[in-house]
Amino acid sequence: MKNKKERLNFILFSLGKFVSIFGASIYSFAMGLHVLEITGSGLSFAMTLIVSIIPMLIINPFAGVVADKFDKKKIVVSMDILNGIFLILLYMVSSIYGLNLLIIYISTFITTIFTTIFGISMESAIPNIVSENMLMNINSISKIIDSTSSILGPMVGGIVFALIDIRYFILFNGICYIFSGVSEMFIDFKHNYNGSNKKENSISFVEDMKNGLEYIIERKDIIGIFSVFISLNFFMGLSITIPLPYIINNVLTLDSRSLGIIQSAFPIGMIIGALIIKKIMQRASYKKILIFASLALGICTNLLGVPIVFKNLLFTNTIYTFYYCGIMIAFGVAISFIDIPIMYMLQKLIPDEYRGRVLSIAMSMVKIILPLGLILSGFLLNIIPAYFITTVGGIMLFTTNVLVLNKKKSLFCNISEQEKY
Repeated sequence: MKNKKERLNFILFSLGKFVSIFGASIYSFAMGLHVLEITGSGLSFAMTLIVSIIPMLIINPFAGVVADKFDKKKIVVSMDILNGIFLILLYMVSSIYGLNLLIIYISTFITTIFTTIFGISMESAIPNIVSENMLMNINSISKIIDSTSSILGPMVGGIVFALIDIRYFILFNGICYIFSGVSEMFIDFKHNYNGSNKKENSISFVEDMKNGLEYIIERKDIIGIFSVFISLNFFMGLSITIPLPYIINNVLTLDSRSLGIIQSAFPIGMIIGALIIKKIMQRASYKKILIFASLALGICTNLLGVPIVFKNLLFTNTIYTFYYCGIMIAFGVAISFIDIPIMYMLQKLIPDEYRGRVLSIAMSMVKIILPLGLILSGFLLNIIPAYFITTVGGIMLFTTNVLVLNKKKSLFCNISEQEKY
């Protein structure tokens, strides 16, 4: 019965997350196209992205406190159902008054709040809904869902925008969220729960966030994990996110279709990495895997600028496309090799009463550090050649991660290297 319940938890978690993440991805893309159609303004389109990012930065710390202090199951279920009810109400309002920019901005802001609280609560609850033996599997399927949604979301969003009235899709998406919330009612959030059953009668956001920060400061091993995350996101933004499209479009002059194919190869690589990481971790230690993945990222980042050096050889666009697709698939595999083991370690190391706050702080730090890398990259592209940025960035990415991993060596000794999953 215990195994049956765990399998049911696994299936319902996967179903609920897929509906929520995939629906949000389609909604975001289709709504962005709708904004472009009614305004023709790139600035208006950018504003829809901004109002979907700002709530994450503001709400993340509060969402972590809520996830730690209250019943995670009630939070997860209520956020999905509230999202569904809100979208159905949005459909009704848009049917009467139309779907203008103000309504789009407000609705995007509100749905992002619900989704942010849902995401923190669900991620912090993962170790409670499956046993330790299944923890790696559920993290892998979570990564696969994220990657699949990033591939299919824009594709389906484009089809939805072309064939269906955006208001009908809002209604459909709201119904899906409610369906997801109802399915999550049947997940046993206490299946592998070893914490206290004591209920919180009061909550102080400032004090609780302060306690979460103090906990992180005291845990040097967790700070080491955060350092790897920060380094990874900063150098990815600096050396890949901005330079890659610049090299493809401005230097090699490939068309936008080629760029789209190349960028879609990245989540494919993440799916491949998520499928094989468990077997890899049965044969190698965490530290070796992370160092290998960091080396692979460094090499791939350096390879981004190689076609610029040999541009005089005049390779065809097809060859360039296949070349960069291979690199992006390798990128995706390496990112999975870093993300999944690190999330697994965080889930095992952090007790339930602090897990929401710690994960929310980690996500906030990533959201802050990535734009810094993007801004610096854009500034440097106007001064120095793109291949120089990718070369130096790749070397610095590998060097920084290796230094962090060696400095925090005790982190990887907390969990036996001989452990089998």
